[in-house]
Amino acid sequence: RLSRSEHHLRLYNIYDSYCLRQLLVVSCWKIRTAQDEPQDPQRKDPPIPQGALAYATRDQYRLVTGAPSKGKLIASVANGMRDNGKNMGLILACSVFLVYGFGVLSSLSYLPDIGPRVVPSYFSRSHLGHNVNLARDEDSRPPAPVVVQNEDSTALSGIRALVSRKKKTKLVPDAKWPVSVLDSDKDFETIIHPGDFKTEMSVPTFWSPPVHNKKHFSRDSAMQIGSCITADKNGNFARGDKCPKHERTIFVAIASYRDWQCRYTVESIFLRARYPERIRVGVVDQIIDGEDDVCNVPIEPCGSKPEQALCKYKAQVDNYEMEAQLAVGPVFARHVGHRLYRGEYYATQSDAHVTYTQDWDVDIIEQLENTENEMAVLSTYLTDIIGSIDKDTGKSLRTTRPIMCNTDYEGSTQGRYLRHGSQPEGEPSIHGMPEMQPFWAAGYSFSRGHFVVNVPYDLHQPMIFQGEEMSIGIRGFTVGYDFYAPERSVCFHHYAHGNKTPGRVKVKHFWENSNTYAGTGVRAMKRVLGIVHMNPEVDPSEWNHEDEDFYGLGNVRSPDTFFKTFGIHVEEKTTEHNLCSFVASGVMHREFQPHLRSDGMGINYDEISYQYEDPRAKKKRERNKKKH
Repeated sequence: RLSRSEHHLRLYNIYDSYCLRQLLVVSCWKIRTAQDEPQDPQRKDPPIPQGALAYATRDQYRLVTGAPSKGKLIASVANGMRDNGKNMGLILACSVFLVYGFGVLSSLSYLPDIGPRVVPSYFSRSHLGHNVNLARDEDSRPPAPVVVQNEDSTALSGIRALVSRKKKTKLVPDAKWPVSVLDSDKDFETIIHPGDFKTEMSVPTFWSPPVHNKKHFSRDSAMQIGSCITADKNGNFARGDKCPKHERTIFVAIASYRDWQCRYTVESIFLRARYPERIRVGVVDQIIDGEDDVCNVPIEPCGSKPEQALCKYKAQVDNYEMEAQLAVGPVFARHVGHRLYRGEYYATQSDAHVTYTQDWDVDIIEQLENTENEMAVLSTYLTDIIGSIDKDTGKSLRTTRPIMCNTDYEGSTQGRYLRHGSQPEGEPSIHGMPEMQPFWAAGYSFSRGHFVVNVPYDLHQPMIFQGEEMSIGIRGFTVGYDFYAPERSVCFHHYAHGNKTPGRVKVKHFWENSNTYAGTGVRAMKRVLGIVHMNPEVDPSEWNHEDEDFYGLGNVRSPDTFFKTFGIHVEEKTTEHNLCSFVASGVMHREFQPHLRSDGMGINYDEISYQYEDPRAKKKRERNKKKH
């Protein structure tokens, strides 16, 4: 299923290695015979193997130089060897190495053009994830990426270089639209896989390092982040809140593991949006090539069904393919997803098996803006798709929505950590705007784009599933972000329930790689909890502190403020139960929302002294106290 040019390049790499071995055999044989045997001017050497010589003459030299006289070079080398086997054998061996080296470079530089965008040659040939936004037609697929194993590699994540570079230049890059990670060949770097610590992976660079600088994030700084689909009279796409709402761009990040529903999710994102031209989707597609559906390949051929989103809007989908064998959980996949962000006004995160409602983009923006909080993040566990969307209109049939307020400690081989349980779903207690909640959910998140910039997913947390949400939530809290439950759901989840069970149960999970990366999750969990101050009993020397400033805390609020406010006891590993009585009832919102800063940059917790206590436990303690 390869295109002709891709098929040629793959065969070139295979045949090139074969011919290198053949030519080296010839060279070494000539040197050996010249050293071991007396020189006889009357002796005639046996002919050089014709297969290797013919290949070098017709193909190797042509691909390297493109010169017209290819045969003469190899012929002269062969004649020289007959005159002086030892010297010319050495020359031929050196020539082979030089030609082969140039051949490797040539295989990168002589690539055919693919689509309207310029694909960075080093990224599109021999590095993992080379398929970002390549235009796949229905009859061809690019070759599988080559994974370079290097046990002694010292390549770093590039975080220090990024921060250093940004210090010397403008902190926030210029916004533009349309945009893709392929717009510049400088938009990629090599990292070491966090699970095996040796596989080199080519990934997009972060658009920007965190810009909060561990202090209160200013409104002026926030307005520098976020593109508009049209520029102002000065050519500036970052127009802040002066950009009309219907022109504000949206980035949607999806982490998919061998999920056949991923492209159906992408279809609903574009086709159900009122303004699909302002949407860009970044997919981290963890698949086995040839077995799994690819998320940016149309469900049906575009020739027979051109109205498909993956036909009409394929240039607005950046699909980063990763071998499923390298998957080490959602944290790493979403880390790469955050690297796909390119300065959009809003940022969304959802699962790969989600269906969106009609005009979802207008609805969710209206809800976010109604908070009047620039630091608001709308987030929730999604309701099941069954009975949720009208088949004719695409509108939601529900008036209820979940709210994030239920969490407790659990233990596993990775230690004890907070895990969110099932969340209560009901009619909103607050109307006209989303309702405040303490926790963030990975299954759905919608915010201004600077949330992705300031709270990026951590590279160094492989094989983590539980703990991810508390990590992002507490880090975001310390930077100054506030979490809200949407007043209305704009998308619904395909759970393995009812008639959806057969389709969902066949989807694989990253846990099938557990044996390959055994033990990494235990070490990673110590870092997850250590960064957010949730394992004070663990010696800090036991966990990895690399890039902690980049993936660490802000300084607007402390983790301790979060724990005291919401009844979390990190030393005892317990929580104050029945928190939902405080949150879902709207009490938290009514108490906290009035403390929104005058510039709209988050809730001022310096003005809040509230500390939640389980009302049932409190009453019990009071009764016991009276008895004694």
